[in-house]
Amino acid sequence: MATKFSDYALHPHLLKTLEILGYKEPTEVQQQVLAEALGGKDLQVSAETGSGKTLAYLIPLFHRLLEPTAPETGSRALILLPTRELAQQIFKECGRLERFTKTRSVLVTGGQEMRYQASLLRRDPDIIVATPGRLIEHLARKNANLGDIELLILDEADRMLDMGFRVDVNAIIDQCNSKRQTMLLSATLNHNGVSAVAKDILDGPLVLDMAGAQTPHEDIEQKIILSDDFGHKCKQLIWLLGNLVFDKAVVFCNKRTNVSELHSFLRKNDIRCNELHGEIPQDERKHIMSQFKQGNFNVLIATDVAARGLDIKGLQLVINFDMAQSGDEYVHRIGRTGRGGEKGTAISLIADIEWNLAAGIQRYLRQEFSQDSIKGLEGKYKGPKKLKKSGKAAGKKQKKSSAGPGKAKSQGKVRHRDRKNIGKRRSSNEANASENISNAQRSGLAPPTRKK
Repeated sequence: MATKFSDYALHPHLLKTLEILGYKEPTEVQQQVLAEALGGKDLQVSAETGSGKTLAYLIPLFHRLLEPTAPETGSRALILLPTRELAQQIFKECGRLERFTKTRSVLVTGGQEMRYQASLLRRDPDIIVATPGRLIEHLARKNANLGDIELLILDEADRMLDMGFRVDVNAIIDQCNSKRQTMLLSATLNHNGVSAVAKDILDGPLVLDMAGAQTPHEDIEQKIILSDDFGHKCKQLIWLLGNLVFDKAVVFCNKRTNVSELHSFLRKNDIRCNELHGEIPQDERKHIMSQFKQGNFNVLIATDVAARGLDIKGLQLVINFDMAQSGDEYVHRIGRTGRGGEKGTAISLIADIEWNLAAGIQRYLRQEFSQDSIKGLEGKYKGPKKLKKSGKAAGKKQKKSSAGPGKAKSQGKVRHRDRKNIGKRRSSNEANASENISNAQRSGLAPPTRKK
């Protein structure tokens, strides 16, 4: 197996670019993918975050575009991605690889002016890097033509399905050249819908499951710390950010409201931070990520919009303020650290209502997280008293009613005015009237009486 990029029969311009960018030795996933992808094989690849899978598909893509026998047609490669942030990152990587080539790429995502994007698409760029929703809009307006696509890449395919893009993805694929090479990649491929999509779009693919969700992240130390509630988590978070050694950190929340609350709270405690979520305008999100990478602040509080694909140098700490909702999402969150052989730490703050979720994720990953505590900030919650074999909390059995078959059931609430009349004899007229009303209500002929 080739151990250097120069061992592959790559275009000289591409080899020169890789050398200048400092890429000399291919990672394991690149070694596995390159040999097959350069031969035109359809691929279904599962590899852990930070393993170099982006370059694994970009290198054969650029080599194909640089071949001297390549036809001069419309756009020849399409890369579909689930989020704007990930699309921007891949577009940036394309720009770096274009350094000594004549290839051109274009970014097509929401948050940008449609007419400007349309003008770029009409020039038939070699590579289109896009999110499904915005590309569908351009296809509907006849701004883009995918009939000449030779190479289709679906990166983070499971995430696209989770975000509800299946119909859009299928519609886009239908407009692509049927005689194309297709690669489907993600850190996790065991999504229920991925196998169905792969069956529809891949032609005799080679499946490379190099690091599924269950593969331990050897470079990431994973811990849980028990917490009582939101306020207690805030105190623990302040301690962690003030006492752990890190260059950059990401704090994940499940709700935008939690992100905003934490942002205000941390700023009041003199912590350099910013927030990132889907409601922030695209230009501002781009600026925030640029500032974070440059080190203008070192703590980012975010929803899962930051969990996929973002590669931030020096990101050594991930804190799950709210536990991830699934094992796959947990994998993507902690995968922001421990990248490229560097060490990282992932800490999850677990309240009692999150114990079962954390236990389910550990069982899914076939891993057990170490439990830690912060001296002086230990909470009242010490974990479940009893555990099931699954690691989840054993529920309490409901006590049976003490009233036996022969005993009368407890009476409902007795009103004060009724209590005063207990033991008093009603007149025959009152008794008859009450009985007539009850009979009428049971038969549905009279409305129920209302309280005054």
